[in-house]
Amino acid sequence: MISRAKNTPLSEWWWTVDKPLLFAVIALMVGGVVLSLAASPQVAERLDLDLFHFVNRQVMFLIPAAAVMFAVSMLNPRGIRRAALITFLIFWPAMILALFIGPEIKGAHRWLQLGPVGVQPSEFVKPSFIILAAFLFAEGARRDDIPGHFMAISLFGLVVGVLVLQPDFGQTMLIGIVWGALFFLGGLRWLWMGGLAGTGIAGIFLAYKVVPHVRERIVKFLDPGGNENFQGERAFESFVSGGWLGKGPGEGTVKRVLPDAHTDFIFAVTGEEFGIIFCLVLLGLFAFVVLRGLWHASNEEDAFARLAIAGLTMLFGLQSAINMAVNVQLMPAKGMTLPFISYGGSSLISLAFGMGALIALTRRRPRAKLEAGANPLPAGQLG
Repeated sequence: MISRAKNTPLSEWWWTVDKPLLFAVIALMVGGVVLSLAASPQVAERLDLDLFHFVNRQVMFLIPAAAVMFAVSMLNPRGIRRAALITFLIFWPAMILALFIGPEIKGAHRWLQLGPVGVQPSEFVKPSFIILAAFLFAEGARRDDIPGHFMAISLFGLVVGVLVLQPDFGQTMLIGIVWGALFFLGGLRWLWMGGLAGTGIAGIFLAYKVVPHVRERIVKFLDPGGNENFQGERAFESFVSGGWLGKGPGEGTVKRVLPDAHTDFIFAVTGEEFGIIFCLVLLGLFAFVVLRGLWHASNEEDAFARLAIAGLTMLFGLQSAINMAVNVQLMPAKGMTLPFISYGGSSLISLAFGMGALIALTRRRPRAKLEAGANPLPAGQLG
């Protein structure tokens, strides 16, 4: 047991951290390994890999992910900004590099191959971009001599421009919604908010018109009875097959023919083997993290911390909601993972970075330390 009397960084962290939020995130991380055991062996078998190939790799990635989350959660707000800036400066150029030397996977260049490990730089850009955007919006609202809003718009253009070139319209939509919400929370007027929403709708319409695979996914979604909607039909069939209580671990049959059962459609596999009730419990766990984060944001006095907490929470919550909505055929397929549950090293470690930052920013701190670490900095300084 960690004593309050010992004034060490670890004891200070333990007694100031939001333990319910921390344990909810840990439960999701552990749940990802358990559900990978249910969903991935059949996929590995189809690919002529070791039966527990994806499970072993999930555990392998979970170790550095847990270390990243713990290390980031011990930082103060200034340290969070510095970590976000360093992460962005490393992985945004890596996104551009992936366009030229990355392998083409399903028509997109989103990955860099580093030996036996594939890295998706955009996954690491997401949380760092949200933190930097929160800082710029906070500074822009606080100081007239800093063009924070203009810099946030420019930063958004840099990120979205590369995502569209990859192309990755799912991540573009996700980042766009969260960035727009931060802009609104940072003081954007309703009139301009309407214009921003109109621009987003126009972008979706343009993507439908000029990008074949976007149009194909939307057409499949609008015609669920068509022969082309194989993934959506199988995913929905999984929930019907599992019923309320599920068939039991390892007893699922639809997952044998469901593409991406260990990544995009792991929620459907969960429904077949563990049942709808278990899926609702999992949904409740995601909802708890989101509501807890938004509660902290609503009670936060510092502008940067408030916007960063809200942005990271929305990023986590929207990604979760989109993945589950796709699984139950409420949205077209997006190729987006279920946080901490779907298989994927880049996704797991980047989510750990984002949740580590969220846990750090929601820690209780004495007023003196809060003012030293969280108050906005002089013009142009992130650290």
